[in-house]
Amino acid sequence: MICNPVIPGFHPDPSFVRVGDDYYIANSTFEWLPGVPIHHSRDLAHWRLIGHALPGLNLRGIADSGGVWAPSLSYADGQFWLIYTNLRTCGMGRPFKDIQIFLTTAPDILGPWSEPVFLNSIGFDPSLFHDDDGRKWLVNMIWDFRKDHARFAGIVLQEFKNGKLIGPMTNILAKNVLTEGPNIYKHDGWYYLMLAEGGTGWNHGISMARAKSITGPYELDPQPSVITARDDATLKLQKAGHGELVQTPAGDWYLAHLASRPVGKERRCILGRETCIQKVEWRDGWLRLAAGGTRPQVEVPVSLPEHPWPAEPVRDEFESLSPHWSWLRTPVDMSLQERPGWLRLRGRESLHSLFEQSLIARRLQSLQCTVETCMEFSPTHFTQMAGLVCYYDTRTHFYLRVTHGGKLGIVLTDDGRYDELGDIEVNWPRYFLRAEIDHERLQFSASPDGRSWQTVGPVLDASKLSDDYGQGLHFTGAFVGLCAQDLGGTRQPADFDYFELK
Repeated sequence: MICNPVIPGFHPDPSFVRVGDDYYIANSTFEWLPGVPIHHSRDLAHWRLIGHALPGLNLRGIADSGGVWAPSLSYADGQFWLIYTNLRTCGMGRPFKDIQIFLTTAPDILGPWSEPVFLNSIGFDPSLFHDDDGRKWLVNMIWDFRKDHARFAGIVLQEFKNGKLIGPMTNILAKNVLTEGPNIYKHDGWYYLMLAEGGTGWNHGISMARAKSITGPYELDPQPSVITARDDATLKLQKAGHGELVQTPAGDWYLAHLASRPVGKERRCILGRETCIQKVEWRDGWLRLAAGGTRPQVEVPVSLPEHPWPAEPVRDEFESLSPHWSWLRTPVDMSLQERPGWLRLRGRESLHSLFEQSLIARRLQSLQCTVETCMEFSPTHFTQMAGLVCYYDTRTHFYLRVTHGGKLGIVLTDDGRYDELGDIEVNWPRYFLRAEIDHERLQFSASPDGRSWQTVGPVLDASKLSDDYGQGLHFTGAFVGLCAQDLGGTRQPADFDYFELK
């Protein structure tokens, strides 16, 4: 049985591919590195992270929720193909989007991945369709910045051959709704165009169109959506949309899509947009949910032999660096060798910086969890600080920090507004730091020995760490992690003995 979400936490825009008996999903990472996580499954129910397709990206200066949007993973001609967008300009009220679309390939899902090839800048959410006659086509949305024009100006198609785009660019479908995330599939002599519609929020959904020729004309599915939660606010899985298809060796079809789980009276989705899977089937020439209707299901039957993976350890002792760690925009100034068994972070810029932070974090994947670490840190100036952070983006995060003078307290950045809550003075050789999250409740605490704990600050609203809070574009999810700052530029180190997330 598939229990959704199959990949919890910030894993949006799933791209789905099967090679033999192996299934892979790639996801968007936006400003986070390494780029594009790859998860692997043998049964569609159990998934494990095996690596990243874009480990060496430089996203220096990229705005919050910019960066790597909607990668598309495919397999053809004995190799993997990955199309991705690097969106450099984004934000509410901005007419322009400075976009770079790239292609990289690899003989194996673990790489090595080739040097990315630039394709175009016409829009975002591209995918590559491999036709059965050997031809390849880039399909994409087109962005229109002009006054009095729809920003989402249609779906365009162009042939890809010998490493570059050739021939005319054809607008194959334009609708008067937000239409993006196009993918083409061929089934029973028809070309099917799958689309993400209605934006990425509560109105999200997936629609279809079909044509006998890849260039059209395309007729719309008489059923407006294949899947959506827009008509039922009581569903556990909300914002369902943006998906891709695979077919099993037995002929069954499955749809990977994103969805979010709101909590609290504000209905905020702390874990971001997560990856889910639905069973689908073809009825009367159109794709439909096997369960009937259009609503995403939490439990989905699957007939593949069960193939679970070993459980992940809850504690990282920093003997090596787990692939579950992420960082922002540029490589972190860190070391596991300078003090074996400890993670050393050298302080860099503030948590508001778009350039060089020393922050290493993991996706929050449960609405009930405890995060704990042990830190040694000897700051000599008020510009030096380090500690435990619960992070959404540069505008919204909660930070339990230690700074000069043995001051231990909480710093808030709440939708861009900076505040400090109740520093206390302690004189500890080590700082044990903890964050306890229970849905929308967040409580920090600290200890000198890891046994006797005292709360630090009030209960905080964890639901602010979500797409649904604040102003501007929000496309990521909540992270918990470790960080160090040295605003004087001397790179004062902070050492962390372990990180526990349970």
